[in-house]
Amino acid sequence: MHRFKDLEIWKQSREFCIDIYQVTLKFPEAEKFGLVNQLRRSSVSVPSNIAEGASRKSQRDFDRFLEIATGSCYEIETQLLISNDLGFLSDEELSVLQLKLTSIIKMISKFRTSLKNNQK
Repeated sequence: MHRFKDLEIWKQSREFCIDIYQVTLKFPEAEKFGLVNQLRRSSVSVPSNIAEGASRKSQRDFDRFLEIATGSCYEIETQLLISNDLGFLSDEELSVLQLKLTSIIKMISKFRTSLKNNQK
């Protein structure tokens, strides 16, 4: 078991979640149950899956939750691109969020690799 609060990927994904909540405050009211809801739920899913996976006894189970967190990251990226296409998100906001998201994806990938190497 890992202490999820000590994991940098959990910390970064939690901060990213706050970024998503802040940026979606500016979205149109009509999107409250559309993209706003989807982006927020997806962003909450990332640190939540990392935390849940960390509680698992086997590295294999943890890896599965990290895989789900990665899937949520790609879901977020798609939703951000659509938000930009619709003019809800500026190119600059998109760029900043994509950089942060890419960093989180890379961190998860490296952590998954280290888990697999520790299993050997």
